[in-house]
Amino acid sequence: MQNKISEVLLQNWDYAMDIEDWSPPLSDALNGVSSEQALWKPQGAAGNSIWETVNHLTYYKERLLRKLKGLPKLPDLESNDATFTVTESGDEAWQQAVDKLKSVHADLRVIIEALEEGAYDWGGSGHAPGEEVMSLILHDAYHTGQIVLVRKLQGSWPSNRRFN
Repeated sequence: MQNKISEVLLQNWDYAMDIEDWSPPLSDALNGVSSEQALWKPQGAAGNSIWETVNHLTYYKERLLRKLKGLPKLPDLESNDATFTVTESGDEAWQQAVDKLKSVHADLRVIIEALEEGAYDWGGSGHAPGEEVMSLILHDAYHTGQIVLVRKLQGSWPSNRRFN
C-alpha cells in the first residue's frame, strides 16, 4: 500500500503530540505539570524550563501556520533564545500556554491533512511545506525529550512508566 505524503506526515504529526511511538508524545510529557513545575529550571545557564520550551514550540508552530495560511509573519525576534521567554506565571497562564500549543498544533494538522503529493515541490523560496512540517515533527520530538528530562530531574516523571 502506498501512502500519500500527507498521510505519512499526519501519522508522525500525531506521534509528536498525541500517540506513543518510540518516545512519549508531547501531550504525555506535559500531562499533570503544575505551573511551578513548568517554571522550574535545572541548574546551569543552558537549561530551559518546561514553560519556556512550550512557548518556543508554540512560536515555531504558529510561524509555520501563518506561512501556510498566507497570513502576515510573526514579528522577527532578536534571536532563537527570545522564543524561550516566559512573561507570566500562575496556573491559569500555564494552562493557557499549553492550550495555545495544542490549538496551534491542531490547526496545523488540518493544513497538513490537505497537503497533496506536491508537498515537497515548492516553487517559492525556502523549504517546501512538507519539509517544514517534517522539521517541526523532529523539533517536537527533540524538545519533548528535553521536557521529559527536566521532569526526571524534578522527580515529577514516573520512575516506571507503561505505554501501549
